[in-house]
Amino acid sequence: MISIVCPVCKEEYEHQILRETTDLVVQCCECGHVHRVEKPAEPATITIKTIVSHETESKVCSLEMFEDETVSLGDPLAAECGDEAFGIEVTGIEVGAKRVQRATARDVTCLWTRKIDQVVVRASIHTGRTTIPLYQTMDGEDELVVGETRSFAGRRIRISHIKLRDGPLMRKEGWKTVARRVKRVYGYLDGHSRFNDTAAPGGRGER
Repeated sequence: MISIVCPVCKEEYEHQILRETTDLVVQCCECGHVHRVEKPAEPATITIKTIVSHETESKVCSLEMFEDETVSLGDPLAAECGDEAFGIEVTGIEVGAKRVQRATARDVTCLWTRKIDQVVVRASIHTGRTTIPLYQTMDGEDELVVGETRSFAGRRIRISHIKLRDGPLMRKEGWKTVARRVKRVYGYLDGHSRFNDTAAPGGRGER
């Protein structure tokens, strides 16, 4: 679901997303009118140097974030070390020569983190006007399904497609994979409540 202005109603109402290509085909929930709208642009991303500690070892890795996203101490995120990906918790944030508790991603010089047992799945969720980042901690074998509506970081989302770390973009409804293979989930906020929650609470959306 996205909330946009209907060209027939002339007011903002929730719309059901019927199809996604280079743009969106949507249907107004108020009058039923079907029309096309431009797909919201995803914010620019940056790569941040990230030190990942595990037991007595540390690795220099990287982490991808939206440039205007905020990162705080204790946040669960996902770092990439070559072909590997880890769930991590932020333990230190460097902005130049300073250590801070919270910062905007574009200002961060380096993140200090520790590896956590669960994987952290990143999602880009379109709201109709903007794209918001969400993070959800999961067991590596938890399944994610295209077209599924679920609780993700405290919000109801509908998954539109899934980018794999080692494969193509999954777009076909019903296709599924496990959390440890996911690079990023894409989707929309969903207003339906008849589906049962399938994810454990976690991630930044609950802060």
